[in-house]
Amino acid sequence: ENQAIAVMAGKPVLHYSDCRGRMEAVRWLLAAAGVEFEEKFLKTRDDLERLRNDGSLMFQQVPMVEIDGMKLVQTRAILNYIATKYNLYGKDMKERAIIDMYTEGLMDLDEMVLHQPYLPKEEKEGNLAKIKDKSRNRYFPAYEKVLKSHGQDYLVGNKLSRADVYLVKLLYHVEELDPSVLANFPLLKALRTRVSNLPTVKKFLQPGSQRKPLEDEKCVEEVMKAYI
Repeated sequence: ENQAIAVMAGKPVLHYSDCRGRMEAVRWLLAAAGVEFEEKFLKTRDDLERLRNDGSLMFQQVPMVEIDGMKLVQTRAILNYIATKYNLYGKDMKERAIIDMYTEGLMDLDEMVLHQPYLPKEEKEGNLAKIKDKSRNRYFPAYEKVLKSHGQDYLVGNKLSRADVYLVKLLYHVEELDPSVLANFPLLKALRTRVSNLPTVKKFLQPGSQRKPLEDEKCVEEVMKAYI
């Protein structure tokens, strides 16, 4: 019923588990754009099967977002649409290409971060070491260098874009895994503060918002129940 009301009111409806996973980047982007959204959590295998059976999932997978009369799947497609709709995708083709390049780089790191809670115990330590190493030595230096090269407030065109939002989301997440990771990146710290202080993001970072906490064992169990 709430879902029907949300769709009628034009609010996007997010279909996923009550955990971060691949939907967290979508939550961050909608929140940064100041867009209210509803969430329909998949708690059991039946919830997922229902969506599959009614034809809502083109590839039988979530995330799925109902927005503007569409049932969008595939995280990149969802993020591209939201970024375009809410003017978080640069001013021209060149800026858009650079935003895509920066975002794709972040997705490579995010993959490792997203898998961490779901790995077998014996693989967790090795993956965490890899996250720390790649963050410190490959990915974060690249974005620090970009900010240093142009001296502007944001990564592209001196205006907030989906790349900034994704980067800040990831900075918070990696910091939860390794609190010292940003020690040598003053410009990334400044970007995180700048984006965090935007009224829409500030609201999203408050307790009680739709931002999800770091996955714990209970969350991992719930996901396994719904998807495996």
